[in-house]
Amino acid sequence: MICSGQSQFTHRIGKLAFQFNAKKVVGRSMGGAMIELLDHYSESVAIQIYDVFQLSYEVEASLVGVKDFPPLRRNASHIQSSSSQFLGQRIGVDLAAVVEFTQTGEELSIDSLVVHPQYFRRGLASQLLQSLLAKVHWQNANVETAAANNPALVLYKKFGFSESKRWKTADGIEKVRLMCRNTI
Repeated sequence: MICSGQSQFTHRIGKLAFQFNAKKVVGRSMGGAMIELLDHYSESVAIQIYDVFQLSYEVEASLVGVKDFPPLRRNASHIQSSSSQFLGQRIGVDLAAVVEFTQTGEELSIDSLVVHPQYFRRGLASQLLQSLLAKVHWQNANVETAAANNPALVLYKKFGFSESKRWKTADGIEKVRLMCRNTI
């Protein structure tokens, strides 16, 4: 359980979670997949992120039972101009998983965590989330997901997140906010 504390390797690098360097490898997962900070300002990288988002969110839209799913409205330009940071996991040259996050002081917001459907059920979301939580200095973390997205709920609860709020969006989707407090 991550929320009861972070690893001894946790540290803060300047004001942002990471100093930006798109080529910098920030770690390797147990399976050898490369985890890196992505240069989403680059058009080609933004398109890669967009492609993974689209494929993954199409699956989530099906789980939720909606045709018009708000995350699918986002385009590569939105990603490219985002003030968020993106941590990606590659298998070979393929971008297999992405976590989008923002950090304000010690508050970490996980804005998206997606896995390319070709790489489902390989533990990539767990590896990427574990890497993010270990590399970023944070006191409180939060994430929102659709209440019907059971795989995401199981993942976050495995890491010690607990439900703090439920509501329905204007689109009629029941959402859940999960929170986690780092006790170190």
